Amino acid sequence: MCSKNFLGCLMITTVMSLISLSQAYKFYVGGRDGWVANPKENYNHWAGRNRFQVNDTLFFRYKKGSDSVLVVSKEDYFSCNITNPIKSLTDGNSEFKFDRSGPFFFISGNANNCNKGQKLIVVVLAVRHKHHYPPLPSPSPSPPAMSPAPVIDSPLSPPVSSPPSESPEAGHSDVPSMVDGPAAPAPSHKNWGSLTSELSTWLVVGLSVGVSVVLGSFSVV
Repeated sequence: MCSKNFLGCLMITTVMSLISLSQAYKFYVGGRDGWVANPKENYNHWAGRNRFQVNDTLFFRYKKGSDSVLVVSKEDYFSCNITNPIKSLTDGNSEFKFDRSGPFFFISGNANNCNKGQKLIVVVLAVRHKHHYPPLPSPSPSPPAMSPAPVIDSPLSPPVSSPPSESPEAGHSDVPSMVDGPAAPAPSHKNWGSLTSELSTWLVVGLSVGVSVVLGSFSVV
């Protein structure tokens, strides 16, 4: 990928290097005392209170010509072997930059001072690359679940008994039903008799008047 866009990759590498340099720190070994044989605080104790990363720098201040700083292996550190250093710093104001993670071993160029405790172990933390992942899409809100309607147990009402139905034979009863309303009164025999007698009386009177009229007309003639 970088072979196709070499300039782009080069610019990214340069920017990342500048960012790393801007975040680098310089540590003054021994503080105000500097790099001496009898420091007020043990150098390894001082290193344990700090956190070192790649591109950080150690600054050693000591008297030039009477002391020096040697970068050695682990074995030479514990044995204070000053004859086979990895790197030697002798200018009196020496700087050492961490170019990798892991342990670094420093001792004094004076073997007697090394045996008195003028030595230092620094462990540089591993570089952790921050991975940026695209944000996950937010899940769509699901519709609220419909809760079933509560079932209310209603008290059972007593069964309603229907009135007993009458059989067809009940229609022959002489007692009128109360449901159909009061029975119409039967015609009275007494009223019919009086009406007949009145009609007879009026008929007799009419005949009498007719006969009188006829007889009177004959007498006038």
